Amino acid sequence: MNGSGTTAEQEVPAANPSGGLFPGCRWIGLLCPGLGHILAGRILDGSGFLSLLGVCVWALWGGAQGYAQFEPLGSPKFSAHPWIALGALILWPCLLWWRAIAFALRGGRDIRLQKKQEGVSQWTLIRRRFVRNRAGVLGGYLVLVLILLALITPMITPYNPLLIDVGGQLSAPGWRHLMGTDEFRRDIFSRVMYGARISLAIGFIAVSISATLGTAIGAISGYFGGLVDQALMWVTDLLLSLPRLVLLLAIIGFFRAAGAQSLFLIVVVLGLTGWMGVARIVRSQVLSLKEQAFIQAARGMGLPTRILLLRHLIPNCLAPVIVYGSLAIGSTILVEASLSFLGLGVPPPTPTWGNIVNDGREYLRSAWWITMFPGGMIVFAVMSFNLLGDGLRDAMDPKTRQTGGG
Repeated sequence: MNGSGTTAEQEVPAANPSGGLFPGCRWIGLLCPGLGHILAGRILDGSGFLSLLGVCVWALWGGAQGYAQFEPLGSPKFSAHPWIALGALILWPCLLWWRAIAFALRGGRDIRLQKKQEGVSQWTLIRRRFVRNRAGVLGGYLVLVLILLALITPMITPYNPLLIDVGGQLSAPGWRHLMGTDEFRRDIFSRVMYGARISLAIGFIAVSISATLGTAIGAISGYFGGLVDQALMWVTDLLLSLPRLVLLLAIIGFFRAAGAQSLFLIVVVLGLTGWMGVARIVRSQVLSLKEQAFIQAARGMGLPTRILLLRHLIPNCLAPVIVYGSLAIGSTILVEASLSFLGLGVPPPTPTWGNIVNDGREYLRSAWWITMFPGGMIVFAVMSFNLLGDGLRDAMDPKTRQTGGG
């Protein structure tokens, strides 16, 4: 740590400073993003770029069904979903080509391998550590593929997920129905893709609520201490002592009995029952930070408590919160799927991965595809977010990798 508050870190020099198998190969990436990375030896990054570009090409090539859904603003049939998909199909290729241009302009050099630099910010060092973690980078690309698929769903699904009688009942996977149909003759592929939008949205929004609430409670508890700290931590410990799934079943069952059935209810309940872990993490960070010299100096200058918390303490606690969020999204998707499987999740006919699995449990022997494909997507999503979270954790706290993180 140098005097300016930044860190200097010795990196290994690039083994291949020219960044390529032959001179100028990096410029090939301008023709096809990802190909230049592969020729320069960046196989993982190149494969990730090509996968994202391939999804976009697939949507453009087979998006006739999606193009028919465009309606002008103000039309009775107007839906924002096709326009969001179109925006994603324009934005994502632009981002890929922008990164390919940046890679070519810096000479194909690997940003993971840099010389020792003074005055490098902590976030820059975290980024460098992360891109050296192959598992974390793989998880990041898998998450990006999931998000892209969710955004462009109207362009890649051949049928309306709620449409009944589009084919044979319980049809096996084939060219017409890639993942088969269910007992109501609904296309499983369309339902799984639309279910990805709901499941991912639930995960992101619920974790955002949990992280925001937990950060606020943890910061207040750690900063003020005393009775405030004792009261907040007592509530936190009480909620942590209760099995979350049992708590969720009780809360959702209560509201369902009162007639409340909505996606909003599931998101809010998941968000309000997942903040305890991050609150304890932030509290421990604040207890350590508030004794540091820069916080004491800010206090001596007479800065209000609100400014101290929002501008000095909470920003310095964000690293573990980011790690928590990336790991919690996968677990939240899994919890939502469990609730839907038990019949207390998102109410039908809205498709989510969990309730599609629930729909197929009576046909496990005769129509295995109803449960296998959404179940596989749940495993894929949870694995992707866990890989990403593990990579972020190792990048933000390298000691965990050295002492016990593998």
